[in-house]
Amino acid sequence: MIVIFLGPPGAGKGTQAKRIVEKRGIPQLSTGDMLRAAVKAQTPVGLQAKAVMDSGNLVSDDIVAGIVAERIKEKDCRRGFMLDGFPRTLNQAELLDGILTDQSRELDIVLELQVDNEALVERMKTRIADTKAAGGDVRADDNEETFRHRLEVYNRETAPLIPHYGKKGVLFAVNGMKSIDAVSLEIDIVLDSVKDGVEGLH
Repeated sequence: MIVIFLGPPGAGKGTQAKRIVEKRGIPQLSTGDMLRAAVKAQTPVGLQAKAVMDSGNLVSDDIVAGIVAERIKEKDCRRGFMLDGFPRTLNQAELLDGILTDQSRELDIVLELQVDNEALVERMKTRIADTKAAGGDVRADDNEETFRHRLEVYNRETAPLIPHYGKKGVLFAVNGMKSIDAVSLEIDIVLDSVKDGVEGLH
């Protein structure tokens, strides 16, 4: 099963993704981790990425797509995988479509965690207050202004993927405002229904 997880920062994707990995036995592929691994392994596309990063520039969509294409050919991805942080834009979504077509694979489901933006801001404030109360360190960039900027970037660049995948018939929205366990249960029901449909095709 090939899964993409969408949702704004602070929506709880990390928590839910971990549960999906544990329950479904598919790897969670983060673009950051894949990038570091490709650079370390000195693959051709990893060397390309290193040269770009060493010059202080951002890695292009084409290079990131090349790293994703390499990674999903590995043995642990045969039964499926979950993409985290890719695609972030419509251009990246189109590159992913091409990768999957080239490898004769299909995207099974795009999970969208739906949450209210203002509720996310309140969650973030509560998290910071709880961390401070417990004597923990709060990151310098963990503040309302930075968080609102991250939300704006998500709404501008990544949210357009929602109608894109909606048209393809693979988008499933989950109410992310519920408790962690309730959200997990809703995701399980959706994934089970898709899994049954996928298996029925083979």
